Amino acid sequence: MTHPTVSTAVDLIDAPLLYKGKVRELYDLGENMLIVVTDRISAFDYVLEPAVPEKGNVLNRLSAYWFGQTKELLENHVVHIDVDRLGGIVKDPELLRNRIMVVRKAQRIDMECVVRGYITGGGWRQYKETGKVNGIELPEGLRKNAKLAEPIFTPAAKNDVGHDEDIPFFKMQELIGEELANELKEKSLKLYAFARDYCAEHDILLADCKFEFGILDGRVILIDEIFTPDASRFWAKDKYALDVEIDSMDKEPVRAYLASSSWDKNSTPGPLPEEVVAETSRRYLDIYHRITGHTLN
Repeated sequence: MTHPTVSTAVDLIDAPLLYKGKVRELYDLGENMLIVVTDRISAFDYVLEPAVPEKGNVLNRLSAYWFGQTKELLENHVVHIDVDRLGGIVKDPELLRNRIMVVRKAQRIDMECVVRGYITGGGWRQYKETGKVNGIELPEGLRKNAKLAEPIFTPAAKNDVGHDEDIPFFKMQELIGEELANELKEKSLKLYAFARDYCAEHDILLADCKFEFGILDGRVILIDEIFTPDASRFWAKDKYALDVEIDSMDKEPVRAYLASSSWDKNSTPGPLPEEVVAETSRRYLDIYHRITGHTLN
C-alpha cells in the first residue's frame, strides 16, 4: 500500500510554524515541538519535484526505531509519535500518520557531529588533497572506500544557509568549550559503534553518519534524526568494493540522474523522471525493511 505523498503540512497543522527545512517542518506546541517529516527530496542544495512516495514515512519511523534502540546509550528528545494524541491540531491524521514526532525543546548545539568508519565521500576528497580529514592525519596509501583502523570524529560547524563547514576538533573545542566538545565526540563514537555492529548483523556497512545534539535542563541529549538514509551512508555488504563509487542505499538514483543530466547546477532542476522517483522510493523502503525487519503498512 502506497500512501499519498506529503510535500508540506503547513495547511494541515493548527500550530505556529517555527522552521521549514528541506525535508522537515517544525511547529510550536508550547512546551514541546512537533516535527513533520515530509516526502520532499533535496540534492545539491536544491529541493526537487516531485516528492518521493513513503520517504517521510521511512525517515520518521527509522528515526523513532533508532531512538528506541539507543535510549539506554543516550537520552533523546522524543515524547511520542502518535498522531492521534495531537487531537484537533492535525486536520488530516491519516495523511500524517507515521510522519510526526513530538519532541522536547532542547537548545541546539550548532555542531554537526560526523563519524566516519570508511574513507569515502567528502572525507576521501580531503584525504586525496592533504592526507588528512578535518586535520586528522591518516596513513599514506589508503584507497577509496577503505575501512579505517578506527572510526574518526570529523565535526562540522552548522550553517543554516549554505553548506556546513568541516572543522578540526580543536576548533570545535574553541567554539563550544573543551568539555562539551569532548562529551559530544565520545557520545558520537559510541553511537556509531552501536549502529555499525547492528547494521553488520543485517549485511549493511555503516560507512559514516551524522548526529545533532541539544542541551535540555543542563544535559546533553540526542535530537533531530539518527541513522536514516538522509543522515547516514549505508552500503549493502555485497556491493562493497575499493576504488569505485559504491551505490549507496539512499537517494543515489537522484544524485546520479542529476550528475548525468544537462542541468547547469545553478538553477532549480526540472522534475525528476518517474523511474528515478520510483527507484528512490524503493530504496528507502528497502533500507527500512533491512534494518527493522518490518514493512510499511
